[in-house]
Amino acid sequence: MKILRIILIILLIAFVGMQFVPTRRNQSNIVPKTDFLVVNNPSKNVNTILQESCYDCHSNNTDYPWYNKMQPIAWFLEHHIKEGKDELNFNEWDTYSERRKNSKLNAMIHQIEDEEMPLYSYVLMHRDAEISKDERQTLVAYLRILKKNHE
Repeated sequence: MKILRIILIILLIAFVGMQFVPTRRNQSNIVPKTDFLVVNNPSKNVNTILQESCYDCHSNNTDYPWYNKMQPIAWFLEHHIKEGKDELNFNEWDTYSERRKNSKLNAMIHQIEDEEMPLYSYVLMHRDAEISKDERQTLVAYLRILKKNHE
C-alpha cells in the first residue's frame, strides 16, 4: 500500500506540474484579405457552416472551449489545431496557388461528402459544428462551383 500511495502522490504532483506548462493560443482578431470568406464572399448560409464547423481548426482564430486550460487536454488541442492549419488554413486561402486551391477544394468536397469532416471527436464536444445532410449538400454544391472557377 505504501508504494501505491507514493505512486499516486508522484502522479498528482506531475499532473499539477503540467498545469504550469503553457500552450500557444491560436487566436487573432485580424481577418486578412487572403481569407477564404473575404476572397470568395459565399452566401450567409455557407459562411455560417464554415465558421461553425471548420474555422476553429482551419484558421488563425480558434474559439477555445472551457476545458482548454487543463493539461494534457490543451496539448492535444494545440497539436490538433496545428495539424488542421498545416493541412488547410482558410485565412491563407488567397496565398495558395491555383493548383493548390483546386487540390484543397477536391479534398474538402470528398471529406465533407464522406462525412470525414468535421471530425467526429470535434462534433462530440461542439454540437453546433455538426453538419446536417442539407448543409453538406449546400456546402458541397458551393465548393463544386468554386472548383469550376479554379480550373
